[in-house]
Amino acid sequence: MPAIDGTGAPLRVAIVGAESTGKSVLANALADALAREFGLRCAVVDEYLRTWCEEQHRTPRADEQMGIALEHARRIEAAGAQPGLDVLLCDTTPLMVAVYSDLLFDDRSLEPAARDCQQAMDLTLLTSLDLPWVADGLQRDGPHVRAPVDARVRARLRDWGVTWSVVSGSGDARTSGAIDALRPLLREHGRRERSTGLLSRLQASREGPPSPRWVCERCDDPFCERHPRPAGRAN
Repeated sequence: MPAIDGTGAPLRVAIVGAESTGKSVLANALADALAREFGLRCAVVDEYLRTWCEEQHRTPRADEQMGIALEHARRIEAAGAQPGLDVLLCDTTPLMVAVYSDLLFDDRSLEPAARDCQQAMDLTLLTSLDLPWVADGLQRDGPHVRAPVDARVRARLRDWGVTWSVVSGSGDARTSGAIDALRPLLREHGRRERSTGLLSRLQASREGPPSPRWVCERCDDPFCERHPRPAGRAN
């Protein structure tokens, strides 16, 4: 059976955001929900920075950042080449390595490659800061870092012309918000490939009037920000 866009290439969904905002939990919950509710075949690309830190028992130096970003990008490409895959869920992208390289080392040399990877995504989900900060091994710098990281992520996405949707809430509500953001894209691809029957089931679930577009400039209100945010607006 072909992938849902009829080309054999899966939809690529990037999940990015500051530390301790539930990115890994959301990626796996979203994969489970899309498989269970819609019969979609999903794969999750885990955050390579976390793997690197666990293997090395430390955080990376400035000169190691580029290698980590490139390896993460390589893993995304390798996972996306799996046959018959419908949705590829990326638990962060090289964007996050580039943001931390800028924040910690005043180094923006990773951004061109990170931009290319991010622009290749079909959807970018930005996790809101509404979850409590929880210490988790070597990667966690502290709650004071979350707002500056969030601001840099938004700035890079805006500068690169990447549309994003903010996902907020906790547990099932957060997963449902991510599905709501993904649903229009799945429907769009479904119009090109109706024979699978997957999108007819998707359209049958929660059919309703169009959702409002993003209108706020600064808040994390899920009722306005979880829908795709035009990249050209001021933040």
